[in-house]
Amino acid sequence: MAHLTQRNFSHDQRNSATGFHTPGETAILLHMTTPDAAEPAYTVDELAARAGVTVRTVRFYSSRGLLPPPVLGPRRVGRYGEQHLARLDLIGQMRRQGMTLAAIERHLRQLPPGLSPRELAVQRAVVASWAPESEETIGRRELDRRAGRPLSDEDLRRLAAMGVLARAADGDREEGAADPGEQADRTGGAAEERYRVDTGLLRLGVELLDVPLSQETVLAARSVLTEHSRAAAHELSELLRAAVAGRGTEDVRSLSAHMHPLVVQALLTTFQRSLRQELRAWLHSAGE
Repeated sequence: MAHLTQRNFSHDQRNSATGFHTPGETAILLHMTTPDAAEPAYTVDELAARAGVTVRTVRFYSSRGLLPPPVLGPRRVGRYGEQHLARLDLIGQMRRQGMTLAAIERHLRQLPPGLSPRELAVQRAVVASWAPESEETIGRRELDRRAGRPLSDEDLRRLAAMGVLARAADGDREEGAADPGEQADRTGGAAEERYRVDTGLLRLGVELLDVPLSQETVLAARSVLTEHSRAAAHELSELLRAAVAGRGTEDVRSLSAHMHPLVVQALLTTFQRSLRQELRAWLHSAGE
């Protein structure tokens, strides 16, 4: 894994051509990569593993009505689907935002009933846009847990290319974590590999690993989204700046905080409609 080098995850670099880092790009890519509803296929253990939570957490959320009941299969074994996974991802995002369980319950009650996994992914992207960018230094086992599956060396290479993670420098470690030498002594072997992870992008990056497109195509799509989302962000900023000219700093901050999720939602809605039109035209021409 020597090819995963240390990076500075500053705001400017994260918005450079090396990673998916604007809320609009994240929302659009989540929409494009989240599968539609399919037949429930996960046991409760498989669902928990995919979501990076414990079975106890799944059962607790179910008991609070935050998850719909599973479909009962043979021998009355509960089966869960993509909608349950997308809902767990949304709940996890809200928890990371610091929302209380009561606030999460209120938010979920306000959502339209019967949202598809793709629509729930949109909701998660909007919620994610409320938070500042964040990174953590975590060990390989914790990284696998949060990803919902064991990550191969090739997976790590691709995630690094997407700007989701980087190999941590020797001096970096989790807050409160043991010194690498002490950790090696405790485990009787080499110290666990550690990675600096953009936590807001990890789930998206893992989902992109399963998209049946080459890495070159994914990175090219990222470049297109980066270029056009930056242009849209710049023009919108100019419009808002002109609209609030002469107002106090606090008024400007308040308006910015209020407009941020609304702009992300508007961007995604506009993109959805444009993409739908393009796909219809593409399929129509292919059928001729």
